[in-house]
Amino acid sequence: MSLLVVGLSHRSAPVSVLERASLSADAKVKLLHDTLAAEPATEAAVLATCNRIELYADVDKFHAGVAELSTLLAQHSGVALEELTPYLYVHYEDRAVHHLFSVACGLDSMVVGEGQILGQIKDTLALGQELHTAGRLINDLFQQALRVGKRAHSETGIDRAGQSLVTFGLEQLAVHLSVDVWAKGKRALVIGAGSMSSLAAATLARVGVAEVVVANRTAERAERLVEILVASGTGVVARAVPMASVVDELTRVDVVVSCTGATGLVLTGEDVAAAVAVGPAGLLPSPALPGSRGSAADSAPHTPAGLDADVVARLAAAAAAGVRLTDGGVARTIVPGAGERDGCPVEVLAGDGRAALTGVDANSLELHGTWADQGEAAAQRQPRRGARSQVDVAPVRLALLDLAMPRDIDAAVHRIPGVRLVDIESLAEASADAPMAADVDAVRGIVAEEVAAFGAAQRAAHITPTVVALRAMAAEVVAMEVARLDGRLPDLDERQRAEVTQTVRRVVDKLLHAPTVRVKQLASEPGGAGYAEALRELFDLDPQTVASVSRADAADKNDDSGRAS
Repeated sequence: MSLLVVGLSHRSAPVSVLERASLSADAKVKLLHDTLAAEPATEAAVLATCNRIELYADVDKFHAGVAELSTLLAQHSGVALEELTPYLYVHYEDRAVHHLFSVACGLDSMVVGEGQILGQIKDTLALGQELHTAGRLINDLFQQALRVGKRAHSETGIDRAGQSLVTFGLEQLAVHLSVDVWAKGKRALVIGAGSMSSLAAATLARVGVAEVVVANRTAERAERLVEILVASGTGVVARAVPMASVVDELTRVDVVVSCTGATGLVLTGEDVAAAVAVGPAGLLPSPALPGSRGSAADSAPHTPAGLDADVVARLAAAAAAGVRLTDGGVARTIVPGAGERDGCPVEVLAGDGRAALTGVDANSLELHGTWADQGEAAAQRQPRRGARSQVDVAPVRLALLDLAMPRDIDAAVHRIPGVRLVDIESLAEASADAPMAADVDAVRGIVAEEVAAFGAAQRAAHITPTVVALRAMAAEVVAMEVARLDGRLPDLDERQRAEVTQTVRRVVDKLLHAPTVRVKQLASEPGGAGYAEALRELFDLDPQTVASVSRADAADKNDDSGRAS
């Protein structure tokens, strides 16, 4: 087996590259034909979804195969090879089998355990069979991947893992309340419209939020998700907004769930601090209309508990003017007196400990920079649960759930009063013993077991044509010797001739039985590929005979696979 896979996915490449590298139906057909036309490949299949593009091939040379498959992916995806190469991954032989089986089980999906990938794998196999680019190896591999995926879903709870991740994240935000009670009447912002974001939006609607706002770079996908939510029968109000409106929507919502493929931060500490300071939509100051009457209290911005009123007023004014209070791209809420308590030479901003006041002399800023770096390092060494437990007792203005990897939301926002952040890292810490972790481990065990079995079967199958050719040669020798015996002993009757023929055949079968059984066992073990060649050399088998047996066996396999699909 010389299976090679070259590809890119949401784990290796940003969404912008995946979108540009997407393959149309015609492009997939052309890619498969060109792969077989390439010298190193004898059969091929292409698995192309919204989150991955992978080219599988049986190659006779590893390095030449990697170079050829990478070049073909670049040509047919429309992304230059030098731009695509940093995002490509390569798996070979058993590692390639392990990768596809993991993909089939949903372990490599954005939503762990999702079952949609099984249909996509089935479509990939069907296309390869239709175009005759799938030979014995590809047929065996993808048929087995389908069986492994179905086994994982039937024997474990892996299909609940994605749902558990969203639900468990919301439970962490709700703390001591049930999710239904906590979510009732809240307004939520979902950033992204992929599998995990869609699942989060549906879960939020199901647990009783009043409104779901969907923001996504592609407006069509956001609108489609909104249509699904409205038609779900939950009664939730849903609307789509462009990504440029996310910062404004932060001031209007209570909960944010983010899961995008962005490589940088989607929400900075500045964005969150400003939104918390301004307050929710119901507490925003209304612009004075000509002739209107209202008290100063009516027009003053709401001040969340623990925040300085002057800072809130300045942040509100900055937001109204479309500008932000910044310091190196990071704005923070000033915590009066924090500098003196913690040893900082200047006033501190909650978020990352940097000063945002103008007019501070250079020496003080330099001293503050050293203090901030030391404080940040110390904060990273502290258990995060301790920091979060302090937040749990305070009123929460904005609850943030970051399900992206790499993160979408600045981790420093958990220091802002009134903000609670739950991310993948904290979920992993809190869910080490959760049922979904056990399910994932169980599926990994199934994958490892199936990879070993598949490798053994492939290695054993590799020697089968040689064994068949050996037995065919032995049968030919028996027939020749019986014919020679007929010439020497023409007086033998039919019964005697049949007995002699059967005796010779039994002798040959007994002599070959133990060696052929043993050689199959040895060939199924790692490194057993050389036994087939040894048999051919020892018995001087005709390579053409062995090849003809292999072709006939492959044809039978393809016919069976076509009928099965």
